Amino acid sequence: MLRSMTASASSSTAPAAIGAASGERFLLELIKPSHYDDDGYVIQWYRAFIPSNSLSAIYGITLDAIERNVLGDDVEIDVRAYDETATIVPIRQIIRRFGKNDNCGLVCLVGVQSNQFPRALDIARQFRAHGIQVAVGGFHASGCLAMLPEMPPDLKQALDMGLTLFAGEAEGRLGQVLSDAYQRRLEPVYNFMSDLPGMTNQPTPFLPVEMVKRYGGRRGCFDAGRGCPFTCSFCTIINVQGRKSRFRDADDIERLLQVNVEQGVKRFFVTDDNFARNKNWEAIFDRIIEYREREKVKLSFMLQVDTLCHKIPNFIEKAAKAGCSQVFIGLENINPDNLKSAHKGQNKITEYRRMLQAWREHKVLTYCGYILGFPGDTPASIERELEIVKRELPIDLLEFFILTPLPGSADHRDLYNQGVWMDPDMNKYDLEHITTGHATMSAEDLQAVYQRAWDIYYSPDHVRTLLRRAAVGGARPSKVMAMVLWFHGSLLFEKLHPLQSGLFRRKVRTQRRFGLPRVNPLVFYPVRAWEFTVTSLRLYLYYRRLRRMQMEVLAEPGIENYTDIAIAPVSDDDTESLEMFQVSDAARAAVKKAKNLSRIIEKARAEIPVKVSRRAAG
Repeated sequence: MLRSMTASASSSTAPAAIGAASGERFLLELIKPSHYDDDGYVIQWYRAFIPSNSLSAIYGITLDAIERNVLGDDVEIDVRAYDETATIVPIRQIIRRFGKNDNCGLVCLVGVQSNQFPRALDIARQFRAHGIQVAVGGFHASGCLAMLPEMPPDLKQALDMGLTLFAGEAEGRLGQVLSDAYQRRLEPVYNFMSDLPGMTNQPTPFLPVEMVKRYGGRRGCFDAGRGCPFTCSFCTIINVQGRKSRFRDADDIERLLQVNVEQGVKRFFVTDDNFARNKNWEAIFDRIIEYREREKVKLSFMLQVDTLCHKIPNFIEKAAKAGCSQVFIGLENINPDNLKSAHKGQNKITEYRRMLQAWREHKVLTYCGYILGFPGDTPASIERELEIVKRELPIDLLEFFILTPLPGSADHRDLYNQGVWMDPDMNKYDLEHITTGHATMSAEDLQAVYQRAWDIYYSPDHVRTLLRRAAVGGARPSKVMAMVLWFHGSLLFEKLHPLQSGLFRRKVRTQRRFGLPRVNPLVFYPVRAWEFTVTSLRLYLYYRRLRRMQMEVLAEPGIENYTDIAIAPVSDDDTESLEMFQVSDAARAAVKKAKNLSRIIEKARAEIPVKVSRRAAG
């Protein structure tokens, strides 16, 4: 495996190409599609910010298949991989290469989410026009087949185009698909949703450094576990990856680190939906700590965790020691009624401050997801609650999402079964667009308050507050400033969510959504040059403004003694004095419930020594 992983044969048009020494060639093109902006152009960057775990996993599984000669000793598998968010996929070159090889091979569109499915079909359409075999996998196909009583129109369209749909996970299954493709007898659908594989001793997720360099910060990614035990109604994870969690072990993680460090990759995004519920978390952290000390290498990780992770003994301490520098937390909302409506019962607003301060004490940058558009939301309630968040919670960064019935979620299934209107354009299912009706807000009102939420949280006054908090603890002020530039700048200047963002937007005239006209080159290129210049200049000026703000904050007299409500030590009086606990009947009920539970636990703990003493005396 290491021999294959460290082989290098790459160029600008072939991000990765590895194969056997001689014999018949089987071409395998792995493409992670992007999706379209509102004007129909593919969203892609000179450097993308978020790496693709699906592409890493499939690439690693492919290398294992090559090592095992799954197509026979005389068949060379030539694999190339592309993440369209970070590169322009050379479709014409791929078609020519297949033509010279008698179309012996397969194009796999991997990790395709719902908002990427229209783009995936447009890519596939070009290959199918030349008779090239194409398979499509990912959350959209898997979620629809898992949750809906019948196949939706876009999946039927894919089958009508002659595409193969793959539902489930590829570990232990990719060899079968490659063999069928080699013999040109692909099935229309491969559905493995009822038999999800274990993760221990599976092929190592991997991308060559030539591809990793295309991500900002040269960040790799991997999943240490899949599945989630919770029941959030808006989530697709539990229905695609299952409610039963599956995990890699410490040996798997050390192998993964070793092959990446050997090629200079030392920063990672761990894509587990909730690493805190990985039963191997402590063994994995201990192994990473040991590896760091033994190899004298500085590793850095970004994790995703839940709001109760601070209650796990030693979890945050060991995460920080292992190299966790950033953590994403699905805070979702501060209104208990909203959390209840989404079956997000594991989120306890009474624990938010304690949890966030625990990460802050270990200088880990926190950024939290916040969902807008719950049934009880109004523009006024959203704005009021955001002001409370700013004042009372020590969050470094907040990112906003519109509550969306994603295919594969219980919300989508329920609306589908009830016949409720949902937008048929999957390109809009990116958590930034309105895709169904709301009980109290028009689509225009909800879209407007979504845009306004970013400006509310990242107002100049609150950015100064974030920098002041950073100056006296938590993540470095420079790190907070850079992340504000990314998060707010993405909305301000590119009109895109930061998770879709990157460094220097590419916009290819010929890569526009199927059915939309191509703009005349004499019009497109001058307009694009002007857009790029203006956007870059505005971004630079915003950076200068943030940088100046940072320097002014650090120069403030007495900054080392700064404090505010959010970073003040947690007190028992908080539930009486802080607005987030008094703003609604639901908030007050949550406080009462938390106090009752605390009393029950304290009483039980007090009784344990008495019972032990009685048993000893008896």
